[in-house]
Amino acid sequence: MLRAAGVGAGDEVVVPAFGNPEVAQAVSLTGALPVFADIDPATYCLDASAVEAAVTSRTAAVLVVHRFGRSAAIAALHQVGQRHGLLVLEQGESETPYSEVGERRQRAAYLSAKLKGVRTPEGGDGHTFQQYVVRVPGNGRPDRDAFARAVRAKGVECGVPVKTPVHRTPGFRRDVCLPETERAADETLALPIGGAMSRRELHRLVSACNALGGLLQPAF
Repeated sequence: MLRAAGVGAGDEVVVPAFGNPEVAQAVSLTGALPVFADIDPATYCLDASAVEAAVTSRTAAVLVVHRFGRSAAIAALHQVGQRHGLLVLEQGESETPYSEVGERRQRAAYLSAKLKGVRTPEGGDGHTFQQYVVRVPGNGRPDRDAFARAVRAKGVECGVPVKTPVHRTPGFRRDVCLPETERAADETLALPIGGAMSRRELHRLVSACNALGGLLQPAF
């Protein structure tokens, strides 16, 4: 996609650091330089104002990645692209089967109404809840990881969606300030929501999380 758009050596492409390294790797394979911008804390996608702040005279494109079943604020990102003459390219996730979207939304609504001590995701228009991602408040990664271990010990599977932001990995290390990206990497936890989860399994998930979530206090 990048090569077809004419992106190559000497160009810069603005990408998110919250996610897998494949996007930055794709930019590097064209000979261009990946430049990391911060995310919107609600959508976990590139923030338009952060993208605009990252634009330089060498910026050729912005590569937007949609996350967890929720879309980026693509209209605002296209406005940034128009102001600076940039291509705005989009990468989606593998889509949730249409037959499952309604069930996932129902489960998400149940969890958001019942969970305590964690911050539940904002629904937003069109959210398909490919992943149901909560935030565990506290003093950073040790609190979230301890919470995850305790929930797993109660028989509930969960996962850390982004363990290390790309700008902190050896191949793409950058001295750049991305506070929302860092915070999201420290706090986010994906809880199970797909498949054929029963009401009983959802209740067990809520009970396991609520027994722990109230013990964690947000950091100030």
